[in-house]
Amino acid sequence: MEEVEEKEEQKTVSVQWPLKVWSLTTSVRTSSPLIQCITNFVSMDIMANTLLAAGASPAMLHALQELQDFTPHIHALCINIGTLSPDWLPSMKSAAQAAAQLGKPWVLDPVAVFASEFRLRACLELLGLRPSVVRGNASEVIALANASTGTGKGVDSIHESTDAVDAAKSLARASGAVVAVSGAVDIITDGQQVIGVHNGVAMMQKITATGCAVTALIAAFIAVDPSHPLEATASALSVFGVAGEMGMEFARGPASLRMHLIDALHGLDQAAILSRVKITSIE
Repeated sequence: MEEVEEKEEQKTVSVQWPLKVWSLTTSVRTSSPLIQCITNFVSMDIMANTLLAAGASPAMLHALQELQDFTPHIHALCINIGTLSPDWLPSMKSAAQAAAQLGKPWVLDPVAVFASEFRLRACLELLGLRPSVVRGNASEVIALANASTGTGKGVDSIHESTDAVDAAKSLARASGAVVAVSGAVDIITDGQQVIGVHNGVAMMQKITATGCAVTALIAAFIAVDPSHPLEATASALSVFGVAGEMGMEFARGPASLRMHLIDALHGLDQAAILSRVKITSIE
């Protein structure tokens, strides 16, 4: 009897997800949260355009001298170490400290954390500043959870997202952050619950910085629902995946998919969300 009740409860949760996703999508559009992005040169454009298409307000601001005046006014912070340099790390740490002190949610994208000791040390320092969410590919999450290098290929993952479930749960418990692992199925966990997002298309991986873009979108969603980071993170990943699916219907390749994805994100309506969102609980 208990097993039956548990299965019924899981079905109910799954049915409620599309409504939750639509609610958060409309909240981002109506409140237009200000999202500060300290990110890499490759991703600035697509991150800013993703945020604008979703209804948020992007600010690609990283000068250390401006943070004291600017960061207190943001609704969420996104830190991405893609083109990390010693000059930018103090700004990242200062902004994260300010966000934490002010109770603002912030999201860490540990791009290629496995590639060098410099990146690994920087991410571990940032992780100590209590991000609300960590989003990476499977190799990044495994490396960060194990505090080790050498588990990826350039900036690409050599693992599937499902390979990183245990590492993600461990990292979530150790850091207090929700951990999201991007892949064919996106995995999201708070260390106890594990959620799977089954939206998106494979060609999104052929567009540079789509992972960076969805991290920024997570920041926008968590800005409007900071008390529920697991739900906000899963919702953002699903919305981005749905936009990719809809964009792929018109795309002829990666370049046109990039354009159509952003258009689809801007034009998402309730019917599309309710019919396309695929989020499940994972044992």
